[in-house]
Amino acid sequence: MQSEPSFAPQAAAVSTPKQPVLPARLTRGLHVVALLEATKGLLVFAAGIGALSLLNRDASLIAEKLVRYLLLNPDGHLVHYLVERAGRITNRELVITAIISVLYSGTRFAEAYGLWRNRAWAEWLAVLGGMVYLPFEISAILHHATVLRFSLLGLNLLVVGYVARVLWSKRRARKAAAV
Repeated sequence: MQSEPSFAPQAAAVSTPKQPVLPARLTRGLHVVALLEATKGLLVFAAGIGALSLLNRDASLIAEKLVRYLLLNPDGHLVHYLVERAGRITNRELVITAIISVLYSGTRFAEAYGLWRNRAWAEWLAVLGGMVYLPFEISAILHHATVLRFSLLGLNLLVVGYVARVLWSKRRARKAAAV
C-alpha cells in the first residue's frame, strides 16, 4: 500500500547565517557610536517638541528673550535675521518641523538600536547616512572654515571609517568561516 502524499506544511530546513562574532573592542566601539546616534535622536526630538511648544505663540518675543538670556548681541546680523524670521513662522511650518524631527529621530533611534545589537543593516545605515553629510560639511568648511566645522567633519569621518572597518571585519570573518 502506497502512502498518500502529505500536503500539510512542513518546517523547511532554513539555515540562517550566523553573524560573525566581533572582538569586544569592536563591539564597544559600536556601542559608543550607538550612544552618539541616540543622543542625536534625542536632541532632534527635543527640538521637535520645542517647535510644537511654539504653536499659537509669539515666536519672535520668545526669540528676543532667548537672545537676552544667552547674552547675544541683538544688533548682530544673524541674530536680527533669526528674530525677524521667528516672527514670520507659521503653525504649519512648526508642525512640519515637528513631524520631520520625529521621523529623523526615529531613524537615529533605530540605527542606535541596530548598532547596539550588532546588526549589519544598522552598520550600513551608519556608513551611508554619515557619507551623505560629507559633501555639505566640506562645502561649509570651504565657505567658512571654523574649528566647529572641522570637528564635526572629523567626527563624521571617524564614525564612518570605524563602522566601515567593522563591516569589513565581518566580511573577512564570513569569508574565513566559509573556507
